[in-house]
Amino acid sequence: MSKRHASEALEDVSGMDSPLSKRSRLGDSVEPSGSPEANEDDDDDDEDDEDDGEEEEDDEGEEEDGDEDFDEMVPAQSIRQAAPTAGYDDLYLDTIDRTVLDFDFEKLCSVTLSNINVYACLVCGKYYQGRGPKSHAYFHALDESHHVFINMRTQKVYVLPEGYEVANKTLDDIKYVSDPRYTKAEVVALDRNPATSWTYGGVREYAPGFVGMNNIKENDYLNVVVQALSHVPPLRNFFLLEDLSSRPELVQRTSILFRKIWNPRAFKAHRFTLSHQSDPVEFLSWFLNNLHLGLGGSKTRPGSSVIQHIFQGKLKVESQAITARADAGDRLRFEEAAEVKADVVRFLLLTLDLPAAPLFQDELEKNIIPQVPLTTILNKYNGVLSQEHRAQRTRYRLLHPLPPYLVFHVKRFSQNKFVSERNPTIPNPAEHPTGEPIWYDLVANVVHEAVRARDDVTETADDKKMWKVQIRDKARDEWVVCQDLFVEKVQAELLFAGETYLQLWERRRTPKPKSKGKAAAK
Repeated sequence: MSKRHASEALEDVSGMDSPLSKRSRLGDSVEPSGSPEANEDDDDDDEDDEDDGEEEEDDEGEEEDGDEDFDEMVPAQSIRQAAPTAGYDDLYLDTIDRTVLDFDFEKLCSVTLSNINVYACLVCGKYYQGRGPKSHAYFHALDESHHVFINMRTQKVYVLPEGYEVANKTLDDIKYVSDPRYTKAEVVALDRNPATSWTYGGVREYAPGFVGMNNIKENDYLNVVVQALSHVPPLRNFFLLEDLSSRPELVQRTSILFRKIWNPRAFKAHRFTLSHQSDPVEFLSWFLNNLHLGLGGSKTRPGSSVIQHIFQGKLKVESQAITARADAGDRLRFEEAAEVKADVVRFLLLTLDLPAAPLFQDELEKNIIPQVPLTTILNKYNGVLSQEHRAQRTRYRLLHPLPPYLVFHVKRFSQNKFVSERNPTIPNPAEHPTGEPIWYDLVANVVHEAVRARDDVTETADDKKMWKVQIRDKARDEWVVCQDLFVEKVQAELLFAGETYLQLWERRRTPKPKSKGKAAAK
């Protein structure tokens, strides 16, 4: 059928038959962005690539079957490309804004809140799911003219709506910040060579490994535990070097968090977490046990994961029932005639009991803040002193070999039916007077601070718990204190001036005299 030319009048061709309806090249109508069909092909990046290829072949086949005037009647769909146009390899890369990129936030689609197949827009920093023609990232590219996206799992960069991958070395810094990777030589040098880095644009100087962590909702208890564990060299090196992509989610997130804490090329000098305030010891116990299980550890077989190799030790526990005997001079003494039950248990941390705080000050007011030597409260585990609890007396003895790292929990808080109490006693380091001691060097010290917070409604003042951690910079032989986003140096003499709550000690390989900035205990 011949077409009507522009010079012909409409009346001259009014008797002609109407043309046959043509099938649309656009295929099915676009589903709403929130419908399940919108992202059904985008759950996996590889499937998404295959789907894109099939759509391109269908489009080409329809174009061959259609007639020449099809493009004049129906708007053409954006063509998906497998590669950039020749000479335009760096197209849109100048629109990337590194100042808005923050890969420490949860990788969730800003529309669906899904963490599956998530892409980050390198222009505005927002996260979107998928990159296919029906995905949220695709519509974002069309609506906002933001064209460069990175896949948060594969670290591949794509240009939308064209859909081709970008291979450009100028994007390597973004990929590294998103997922830092280390060589064995780099990890070995962490504690030997002092390193100084700068945030993006040279705005702020920071030391890798000693960066602040945001306190979004009283999650300082979590921050101090993560900071302390990230400075245990065997644990840190394991998470920095091993490929844990097939492990459970907790193990993967711990690995990426450790790698970002030690990142020497970070855009920002802080990390991001979000939680609710709890007790650091409760979180540490849960964290270590779940990491152990996530790394394939066994509940019954000792030494079955790197966690147990680093922290697990053995403890002999002897218990005896307390009986009412008139000839017993000391109810807490282990009696030869009574039955003694002995058992060997394994531990990841040791609890140290503080002596009861005095109720009144002495005449010279020297007991305002009571102090006790660390070796005194460690006598709980010498196998001689016993403790009474209900109808049982118990004593503990540490067994050799001692673990490479010891974790001490100073039991400072007590709870009864009426009130919660805090013991302000401060443990001080002290050397063992006799024998050949086994030396341990302090690695991290978690300190509690009580801040009086006034409630304007009830007009009362309560103690608010705040946590900070003191960690040792081995490369510089200095101590650094981290409290949320605040990171500053601290003198070694002031380490035990606060209310210690958690301590990490590293076993010294070869005995040597104690130097400045180190504390040791037996």
